[in-house]
Amino acid sequence: MAYYFKGNGFSFEINKRTYIMGILNVTPDSFFDGGQWNSPEKAVEHALKMQEDGADIIDIGAQSTRPGSTLLSEDEELEIIKKYIPAVTSAVNVPVSVDTFYPRVAEYCLENGAKIINDVSSKMDRKMALVVKKHNAGWIVMHTGNASASQEADYSKCGGVVNDVLAFFDKAEKIAAEYSISRENICFDMGFGFGKSHFDNLELLRNIDKLKSPERALLTALSCKRLVKNETGADGYDRVFGTLAADTLAIAEGTDFIRVHHVKEACLAAKMTDAVVR
Repeated sequence: MAYYFKGNGFSFEINKRTYIMGILNVTPDSFFDGGQWNSPEKAVEHALKMQEDGADIIDIGAQSTRPGSTLLSEDEELEIIKKYIPAVTSAVNVPVSVDTFYPRVAEYCLENGAKIINDVSSKMDRKMALVVKKHNAGWIVMHTGNASASQEADYSKCGGVVNDVLAFFDKAEKIAAEYSISRENICFDMGFGFGKSHFDNLELLRNIDKLKSPERALLTALSCKRLVKNETGADGYDRVFGTLAADTLAIAEGTDFIRVHHVKEACLAAKMTDAVVR
């Protein structure tokens, strides 16, 4: 039986191959490449390059969620994203997702060509749910343990981080159903680096096969994060090598999507891994 992550204007058959989500940060203070693409012209150029390199989705974000980042208000984020969304969505041929937890930002982006909301809040907010339903959009829902990228949650009472993530996925799916949002509109993100200790992150990476089920789309987003830096000691572009190793493990354990900064490298590694494990 075939299963999908799909919505208005996009459809990905899961369990079939690995899909690449290319990161397009348009904020000056993102942890890895902040400030590089902070004009509409540069953003479009980079989006087109990622598409050429094999990206299946372009994920654009105007809010940095790195440890210690300053939270933008909904109005501030909307003011920034308005400069980019029409230009990017009209330039590329692949679906555009928007990294936001603000319903008004999501509404604007979906009205202007975006297809997917990449929501890192883990709140399953009612207003966001109604926006997703209205536009038949994709909704990427991330586990945080109710903590931020600067905090570590305590998972000892629930039997560990893997159990907590599984319970969150179950709960999120039920909440989505209450708003008549199909399972096929939802993709789950384990939330590497959000509310997780270094041990928690490694534990998740070791147990992706326990978090993945055939009917659920699963995203792994650990590109160049602290997990990679702490284990390899690498910085800058050299973080790509640890990222590729981690993503290869995630693919072998069943993840459907990988969110990456270096699309060409990830695409080639994913194709080779898919040839062996799919």
